[in-house]
Amino acid sequence: MKNELDALERKIGQIVGLNAALRAENLQLRQQLVTAEAEREEMAARMAAACERIEQLVQQLPESKTPDA
Repeated sequence: MKNELDALERKIGQIVGLNAALRAENLQLRQQLVTAEAEREEMAARMAAACERIEQLVQQLPESKTPDA
C-alpha cells in the first residue's frame, strides 16, 4: 500500500510539474501571438500606405499615346 501511495504521489507531482510547464508555455505563446498581431497590423498599415503612394505616382504618369494602326 505504501508503494502504491508513493507511486501515486510521484505521478501527481509529475502532473503538477507538467501543468506548470504548460501554463508557462501557454503564457509565452499568448505573448508571441500579441507581438505577431501587432507586427501584422503594422505591416498592413505600411502596405496600405505604400499602395496609396504607388497609386499617387501612377496618377502622375503622363498618358501614353498609342500609334494608329
